[in-house]
Amino acid sequence: MSVTRREFNKTALLTGGAIALGGGSSLAGTEDVLRRAIPSSGEEIPIVGLGTNRYGVDTSDAARAPLRAALNRFRELGGTVIDTAPSYRTSESVLGDLIADLGIRDDLFVATKSDQSGGDAVAGQMQESLGKLKTKSFDLMQVHNLRGWQDAFPVMRKWKAEGRIRYIGITTSNAQQYADLEKIMQHEDLDFVQLNYSLEQREAAERLLPLAADRGMAVMVNRAFGGGRIFDAVGDSPVPDWAGEFDCSSWAQFLLKYALSHPATTVAIPGMTKTKHVEDNMMAARGRLPDAEERRQMEAFYDAL
Repeated sequence: MSVTRREFNKTALLTGGAIALGGGSSLAGTEDVLRRAIPSSGEEIPIVGLGTNRYGVDTSDAARAPLRAALNRFRELGGTVIDTAPSYRTSESVLGDLIADLGIRDDLFVATKSDQSGGDAVAGQMQESLGKLKTKSFDLMQVHNLRGWQDAFPVMRKWKAEGRIRYIGITTSNAQQYADLEKIMQHEDLDFVQLNYSLEQREAAERLLPLAADRGMAVMVNRAFGGGRIFDAVGDSPVPDWAGEFDCSSWAQFLLKYALSHPATTVAIPGMTKTKHVEDNMMAARGRLPDAEERRQMEAFYDAL
């Protein structure tokens, strides 16, 4: 039976947020979360992470309580990868407070970014991020939207050698930067590249995703929902029956499983500020992912909308 996102969310609320994973408690099956290896190290991480560009809220309980619940549920369901940035307003500080309050720093893979030019400015910003996130080191530090990458990488590599950064990467969410990103990827030894990739925005699959695979770089996918056109187009209609063949029961899972099923993808980071969206999206990290033929079927379905 096909299930709409609205029906999925309603069911989750009525059952106290439990996820059906073949029976058992709401926390059962975290060991079933799909993981992929970071090529430069072999370390495995869950394939669905948490994007936090909407975590930049004030200090009130009303603003932070839903985020605390979402973050805690994300961790309960096996999520570890959290991506943030200094430019996401107060997101780093909010996350630092919430993570400390929940006592879950050791359970997480924390990624943030630098967007400064000049080595001293890069180092200063990273030092501020350590304080805001209440951590002694970063799991991943990324150059944000290619800004100041020439100055940033030497500083990041120094911090990595000192044990304050585990992995280094670079990001974009704009196809206009692809040509420059490609050149950087060809000449810089990076652990991660973050880019936008979705059913709606597939350009990265032409050159960047194959290049990342060739160069041994993990790929963190942002904007896996694209511009959200599919949600507007399908409304409350159910996902196609054939989507059940790859364990998909909602449109969010449909889009995430498409992005995640590209062989070069390591992790996708949808934004999640509500527990019901965490529960929906984390189901994309379970079960089977679409194969090559099913991916073509998904593309044809989307293109016909």
